[in-house]
Amino acid sequence: MTPPNPNLKQQLVDAFANLEEDQAYHLAETMLAEGQAPQSILDGGREAMAVIGARFEKGEYYLPELIIAGELLRRIGDLVKPRLVAAAPQAAPQGKVLIGTVAGDIHDLGKDIVTFMLDVNNFQVMDLGVDVPAGKFVEAIREFRPQVVGMSGFLTLAFEQMKRTVEAIVAAGLRDQVKIMIGGAIMDDKAAFFAGADAFGANAGEAVKLAQSWTGGK
Repeated sequence: MTPPNPNLKQQLVDAFANLEEDQAYHLAETMLAEGQAPQSILDGGREAMAVIGARFEKGEYYLPELIIAGELLRRIGDLVKPRLVAAAPQAAPQGKVLIGTVAGDIHDLGKDIVTFMLDVNNFQVMDLGVDVPAGKFVEAIREFRPQVVGMSGFLTLAFEQMKRTVEAIVAAGLRDQVKIMIGGAIMDDKAAFFAGADAFGANAGEAVKLAQSWTGGK
């Protein structure tokens, strides 16, 4: 049996970042056919989105390119979702997660993948969508009463908005009731510290693990 080709993931990242839609989709199909992990394909998409985000902020890509990238990621997500569902453990409900993309950012790609992964791992998820102001997060925490809040961001402006959102949660007296994680192509542990969040989730799988660790799931 021929072993999986490790170079395919980098080829996927390059094709995706260059918006070679058919080639990227074909590479994702090939990776699945070779038995490579669906999460590896999603990770490739995340890495490509980081490149695309950097090009957008440099003025090399514009909104139409972001739309194309979003549709491509959704196509690839639809391709791998059945494999993820089949592999997901069946268990009792694990807790509630509130998630949204912060104010000023209309990116929903990574957020949607995280939402999907939380859902198939038996979390009850409330997705606030994109461009969510701090006050809406506060209101939803009061109404939904989640154990975990996830904030997503794709652009550098999200750093300050995440910080403002955490500050609003603190001011509302709700910070002790929730654990907060952040995610997005340009996010890291330093961004989490800056924002006042509890952790950074590098990908959808890590986001699920964080939520499980905070709600007592496995």
